[in-house]
Parts: sequence; C-alpha cells; structure tokens
Amino acid sequence: MGREAREKRILHNEKPLRIAMLSAHSCPVGRLGTRDTGGMSVYVLEMARELGRLGHRVDVYTRVHDPVDKLIYELGQNAHLIHLRAGENGEMHKLAVYPHLPDFVRRLEDYRRDNDLHYDLIYSHYWLSAWAGKRLQKWWRVPHMVMFHTLGAVKNAVGVGAKEPELRIKTEHSVINSCHRVIAATEKEKADLIRHYSAPAEKVSVVPCGVNLDIFRPIDKKEARSQLGLNGDKTVVFVGRIEPLKGIDRLMMAMTYLENGYRPRLLVIGGGENSRHEVERLRKLAEELRIEDTIDFLGLIKQPDLPLFYSAADVCVVPSYYESFGLVALESLACGTPVVTTMVGGAEDIIRHGETGYLVADNDPRSLADKITLALSRSDNNGHLASAMRTSLEPFGWPNIAEAIARECHALLVSGTEGTG
Repeated sequence: MGREAREKRILHNEKPLRIAMLSAHSCPVGRLGTRDTGGMSVYVLEMARELGRLGHRVDVYTRVHDPVDKLIYELGQNAHLIHLRAGENGEMHKLAVYPHLPDFVRRLEDYRRDNDLHYDLIYSHYWLSAWAGKRLQKWWRVPHMVMFHTLGAVKNAVGVGAKEPELRIKTEHSVINSCHRVIAATEKEKADLIRHYSAPAEKVSVVPCGVNLDIFRPIDKKEARSQLGLNGDKTVVFVGRIEPLKGIDRLMMAMTYLENGYRPRLLVIGGGENSRHEVERLRKLAEELRIEDTIDFLGLIKQPDLPLFYSAADVCVVPSYYESFGLVALESLACGTPVVTTMVGGAEDIIRHGETGYLVADNDPRSLADKITLALSRSDNNGHLASAMRTSLEPFGWPNIAEAIARECHALLVSGTEGTG
C-alpha cells in the first residue's frame, strides 16, 4: 500500500491526534553525532514529520540550545518544534538539565495556555523528558507514553564509561510506574525493562526504530570515493558518538588482526567539542597500534552527506557494548553497504547473517577482525546485493513505524486511561 493510501486510511478511519512530544535535553535539529545528539534526535524528528504527514498534529518541545534558536521551527506538515528557555541558553550536560525541568514544564504550560492548545496525549523521550511528562500528565489528565532510548540500569550493568547516577535510575522506575505505555525498540529492551525495573509486560509495546529510505540510498562506490578523495583501497567506516560505550578502541584493535593482507582505511565519523578528550585518547591508541596513517577522525558529518560515506565504504562496523536499537546499521544497509555488528539493540532483526552482514557475540577484536575480513573479501560483489539489502529494510521505513506508533496512541485513548499518575 502506497503512502497516500495509508494516509487516507488513517485520516478517514481514525481521529487525527494532537500530540505533545517532549525532548527536553536534546534538540532534534541539533548537530548529530555530538555528545547528547544522536539516534534519539533522528527518531524524534522523523517520527514528528511522519505523524504529521498522517494528519496528526505534533508539537515537539525542547529547551533552547543556542541563543539564536527561533521560538518555533516548522518540521513538516502539521509538525512544529518549540524552543523553551530553561537553564542556560546554550549546550548543557544532560544531567545539568535536571534542576531546570520544573522551569521547562512551567514554560511549556504557559505556552500551551497562551496559545489555547490542547493535547490528546504526551509522548516523552529519555528519562529527563519523561520526568517532565509525568508532571504534565497530572495537569492535563491525558495518557503519557514514554520511550527511554537507553536505560540507566542497563548501561551500569555493561560497566563501560561513566556510571549513570542513582537519580536517573529512580526517575526511570518512577516514570515506568506512573506512565501508561512504554515503547521499547526491541524485545531485548522489553526484557530489560521487566528485569531491571519490574515493568509490567502488558505496559510495554515493542515498536522498532526506522530509516529514511529517501535520504539513505546507494551511490556508485567509485563515484562516492572520487567525491571524497579516497583511492581504491578498502575502506571501513564507523558512524556514531565518540565515547567508550561505542567500542571504537575495540574496532581499532581489530584492524591489526585483519587477514589476507588487508590494511584498509578506517573512517571514524562523529564527535564534537565535548568528545575531544576521547578523540585524543583514540589518536594515541592509533599510534600505539601503528595504524595512525590509515585512520581518519572526520568529526561531525551532516546527515544528508552520510550516504556518500556509507556508499564509499566496503563495510560499516558497529562495535558497541550497548545500543538501544542501532540506527547506523539501518542507514548503512539502506546505502547498500554490509554491516559487521555486535549483538546489541536490534542487530539480530536488522542483519541477515552471512548475507547483508555479520553478527559477532561481543566486540572482541579478533572476532570483529574475522568478520571484517569476510566482509572485505566479498565487497567487490556487493553491488548486486544492494537492492536486496534495501528490500529487507522496507518494514523499517519511517511511514510504517509512524503508523505503528499512531496505533499505540489510539489504543491508549480507546482504553480510556486518564493521566492522573
């Protein structure tokens, strides 16, 4: 069924919704790949746009992250982004946002009242926004749906990187108890919610993340490499935030174990001012491993330009210790480039092992190297697989994901749940 037919069915058979979407700490139009702007921001932006195309009104509320931010941005049909002043008018560490959440909620309510807006439900993203959503659900007496994107208790269980504060864990527990629906991106995340937070199974619905198949499309590999100034050498790409949890150091170690004489170029995409210490650590590691001449730290790349890098690469590697879903794998496959990934997030649902990529049990460098070697040895024959890769992703197109979320929203309203907390 085409998009127009789907939109008509939604509009004719279901009431258009008025949704307040909260993304307090991370602006969905911020710079992707920085410390607090990643896959969640992509999700919020794409979801708002697709729900708007389906006829629902979506207002995304975030705090001012830049003094030059306008109050309102139009994200698409029926979808708007509203900036609220809460705390410093600039980038803040996400934990520093917490004390300003009461102000964020008050300003949101003032804006709603001043503009005579009324919402059918709240859709909060991440624990900070969920705290705000919990307050608003009491005031507005509407259902509250939450998607955490990552879970503090799980990150602490992994034990890599900075420990998540008890404040976060307690807030997540409280929100899970009071909200009306939790959206998990994978069955694995649902199991984590039940295991670590005693979430009632019936309260958790599994709806995967999506990919923009209009933006992420294959580009001829030779053309892509020519535009990027790459020679004919094999190329490996990493895309994501630059932090220990992403396992970039494990990927770098893996590059020293590749077989068949492979010495590919490694492109590391992501990071910002807040990642400079981690980048410096990785640069020193590259010198110790003697691969400094084959690795490029490219910094932030705008989303529309990412398909060029995915297409130029022979393989994309996701060496993470933990992912809530893993949008990078979807984006790479949509560009016709196979993926080697640890078994995190939705990897097992996304990757067809041995066909569109390879799954490894963990990010042991030798295990990663083994599968990267296999991917590189097959890369010259990837062209005919590009179409099959994209076909395998059709269920993950954002229109399908937005429809599933709209159904969850309607189900909450039909249940007659009131947001009393």
